[in-house]
Amino acid sequence: MSNSSSITQFLLLSFGDTRELQLLHFWLFLGIYLAALLGNGLIITAIACDHHLHTPMYFFLLNLSLLDLGSISTTLPKAMANSLWDTRTISFSGCAAQLFLFLFFTSAEYFLLTVMAYDRYVAICKPLHYGTLLGSRACAHMAAAAWGSGFLYALLHTANTFSPPLCHGNAVDQFFCEIPQILKLSCSDAYLREAGLLVVSVCLAFGCFVFIVVSYVQIFRAVLRIPSEQGQHKAFSTCLPHLAVVSLFISTGSFAHLKPLSVSSTTLDLVVAVLYSVVPPSVNPLIYSMRNKELKDAVWKLMTGCYSKAKNCPSSAQHLFMM
Repeated sequence: MSNSSSITQFLLLSFGDTRELQLLHFWLFLGIYLAALLGNGLIITAIACDHHLHTPMYFFLLNLSLLDLGSISTTLPKAMANSLWDTRTISFSGCAAQLFLFLFFTSAEYFLLTVMAYDRYVAICKPLHYGTLLGSRACAHMAAAAWGSGFLYALLHTANTFSPPLCHGNAVDQFFCEIPQILKLSCSDAYLREAGLLVVSVCLAFGCFVFIVVSYVQIFRAVLRIPSEQGQHKAFSTCLPHLAVVSLFISTGSFAHLKPLSVSSTTLDLVVAVLYSVVPPSVNPLIYSMRNKELKDAVWKLMTGCYSKAKNCPSSAQHLFMM
């Protein structure tokens, strides 16, 4: 195959050689996917329908759940379909779309987590200015900036990944299309072209990481100055879920892309890819609901049908952006 234009489809990595193992992976991924849909869907609906949750923190959490839904829906449905129908194929356009969407949702989520760190910093360190610094317009602009930055990031990397000719076949050593595996199929100069974008991406990611760390240093200093133990506990309870989600996101992503080549193998790469692409979107709703009483109460009301007038829910959701 001399160039990418002659390739009409790619072959993804299979989860098993036997039919029984493929079906096992299908049912396992189906359970994880349904749990992620249920968890994130409940959070989105609860925040939209409960006017008590129409605050900046929950507005950003709603956006986080939307990104988690998009991220896991980009990879798992295709993997489940391939396991169920005993196939490995994905079209060229489907592979490009999958890579773009996964980059879009994951990068936008990282930018949004950075914004959420700023939200917690203002809430705890500058509580008197919270309404001014995080009004409805400011929150909408910050959320739009996270989504827009993710879109631009994904667009640049996707265009750069698929523009060079592909000289080494069409077998992708992963269960979904990702940049390192596609670059392995490209000609040698593709790595040089990606290196420039990679340097910019690392600098941007490191800048966001430093911002999050500095924000939490200031947060912990402010919390430790709170005289009452109850006040400290309340302040920590609003920060720990976000800190746990950030730690999970960064640790799984860093291990997947920074692990030494000497310990790399097809099986390990597959396990690590599942870890960073499937686990965070599935676990994030559980992390937030376990430590947040207001959210747990709203979800419980939603599940038990305690809203007296369901028809008021859509109109109530409009106030979410009015704070």
